Amino acid sequence: MSTGALGDLDPVIHAPKRLAAMAVLSSSDQVTFQFLKEHLGIADADLSKQMSALEAAGYVKIHKSGRGRGSSTTYSLTRDGRAAYRRHRAALQALLAED
Repeated sequence: MSTGALGDLDPVIHAPKRLAAMAVLSSSDQVTFQFLKEHLGIADADLSKQMSALEAAGYVKIHKSGRGRGSSTTYSLTRDGRAAYRRHRAALQALLAED
């Protein structure tokens, strides 16, 4: 096993729910909280926790508008987030390609 590929895995992104969220975000400019929640099949609190971790790492920007019932939350990848996701995917592909 190549230690280079293993070293390129990002522990923040590697968590399954965060990896799935990054995959969805990488193919969109912006997604809503509701869309992401339904796509990942997780509870509100769990999604908030996962997205907060990605935001703290500088990988995701959280956009909130309004308050109360009419409020809306959307997510988008930052430039650093896109780069980190590409590196993580490349590392996974390198590990999976090894026999």
